[in-house]
Amino acid sequence: MSSSEGKKSLKQALKFILVSLLASAIQLILVNALYFAMRGWTAPLPPFLAGIFTEQTMGAGHSNWGYVLPFFLSNLIANIVAYIQNKKRTFKSDAPKRNFVIYLVILFCLILFSTWLQGVVAGALLATDSQLLQNLAPTIAMACAGTLQMVILFPLEKFVLLKEKK
Repeated sequence: MSSSEGKKSLKQALKFILVSLLASAIQLILVNALYFAMRGWTAPLPPFLAGIFTEQTMGAGHSNWGYVLPFFLSNLIANIVAYIQNKKRTFKSDAPKRNFVIYLVILFCLILFSTWLQGVVAGALLATDSQLLQNLAPTIAMACAGTLQMVILFPLEKFVLLKEKK
């Protein structure tokens, strides 16, 4: 890789991080609004999701639609906004629409894993004796999941889905 390609990749990575921060802000606002709106929805999850989002993983009272769906939807919406911004501004790509469909399939799987991971991290922090860690558990869990997503999505978008216009 030449020096100019390295600088370009670094600049793209920084733009990607800025877009990710915007997406995180959107996600944070949406997750709280959706959770507030859906918190009374205690319908059980279907069996394939109930096996992933268990009471032991998510915490007591959190293995239901009203808890899981706000995390999933807020993450999905925020990442769609990020994909569109990265396509236009970060990578200046003219990728075909089918790449967006591929992105959505990968994102669906990644969000399921990230939602589960947030439950595991938050649950572990809530089980500590530290009041500070307990108070910061949701934020730390979201940061861990967001970092994982960024590490996976940047190379996926840069090298596969959103190749730069020639």
